[in-house]
Amino acid sequence: MPSTLVHVALAGLIGTALLADRLDARAILLVMAASALVDLDTFLDLWLIGTHRAVLHNLVWPTLAGLALWWDLRREESYVLERWGARGARVAWVALVAVVFSHVLLDAFFNGVNLFWPLHDRFYDLSGQFLYSDQRGFVQTFVEFDRTPDGTRTLSNATAEGSVGETHYRTGVKPTADGSDAERLFPVAMTGERFVLLLSGYGVVGWRLFEERRRER
Repeated sequence: MPSTLVHVALAGLIGTALLADRLDARAILLVMAASALVDLDTFLDLWLIGTHRAVLHNLVWPTLAGLALWWDLRREESYVLERWGARGARVAWVALVAVVFSHVLLDAFFNGVNLFWPLHDRFYDLSGQFLYSDQRGFVQTFVEFDRTPDGTRTLSNATAEGSVGETHYRTGVKPTADGSDAERLFPVAMTGERFVLLLSGYGVVGWRLFEERRRER
């Protein structure tokens, strides 16, 4: 699974692109920190199996936060605009986008997350492939279906998995579901692709901040 460092690196790339001329050290660090905070539910898994990749790894909270932000910005006396101005509003939007794409969806495509918790308690694993075959045409295995005897299509067990309380994802904080002794692994980059993403994300953010500082002199 992607490490927190990889999530933050991708958030840095997203933030650098979307903040554009509003980028400064504080803004990009807030965007990257927002992505990192999603992994705090790792510690809740010490008490209840399945809370990691559920309590904060879902689309419900970002959607509610986005609706609240949209509502506030439409008001005549917007709290966000009055306190932080247009820059603050941009940072808030970019942080929400980064949380969804750099963390929730990235994990959904790496072994799955509880996408709609707490409204619907089910883990969805979107791991798969999208390709073009000269024999089968376009093929995707992100969302798979099974066909029942009466011909109806239902989500495959490979896509829709267990619920909170029965689904455990190994982490360095809690490597086993039953708490038994096991090697504690704290990943940095578990594949070459993720290592490249790590270098790219932090490299781009570092370079942009260097440019901003040089411009201010």
